[in-house]
Amino acid sequence: MDFKTTSTNRIACKAQSRGVTFIEFMVASALSSIVLLALGSLSYYSARTFASIANYTDLDNKSRGALDVMTKDIRQCEGLTNASANKLEFNYAPNVLLSYLYDSSLKTLTRKLANSATGVTTTKVLLTECDFLEFAIFKRNPLGGTYDQYPTTVEATNCKLVQLNWVCSRQLLGMRAHTESVQSAKIVIRRQ
Repeated sequence: MDFKTTSTNRIACKAQSRGVTFIEFMVASALSSIVLLALGSLSYYSARTFASIANYTDLDNKSRGALDVMTKDIRQCEGLTNASANKLEFNYAPNVLLSYLYDSSLKTLTRKLANSATGVTTTKVLLTECDFLEFAIFKRNPLGGTYDQYPTTVEATNCKLVQLNWVCSRQLLGMRAHTESVQSAKIVIRRQ
């Protein structure tokens, strides 16, 4: 039996068992920082986008709800009795007065239904956070040669069509976030 002495290369063992050098550590740290910065900015952008979408959906639902109520009410009215820049008053039924009031300081649109026979008055806020609201009234006869255009009127008793325009917004992550666009509708008083 022959015994042979074998030796290991100590230099090769040291190279395989050593740790990370300082330069390798710095490169890894820099790459990790870049990846973490990208993930942080992506998550911030995603959170802001989701909050904006939720804000838009909420404001749009409230605007559509207010428009549905106003459309139903105005179409069933007997006629417009008084109109101003921030208020519309309608004869809703005998002894019943319907009014819509926009308060620019509170940024609200309020519906008020008053029954003079019973003395009961109901008030409901239809819109909040409403930055701008405009009422316009138009006569009953359309203009010839134009598409769906009615001449404006000053007298409330001549009104057949009411136009509504508004913009709602709210504070979101330090800035004002608007709805998609101006909400607008033209509503015809059917019973007049």
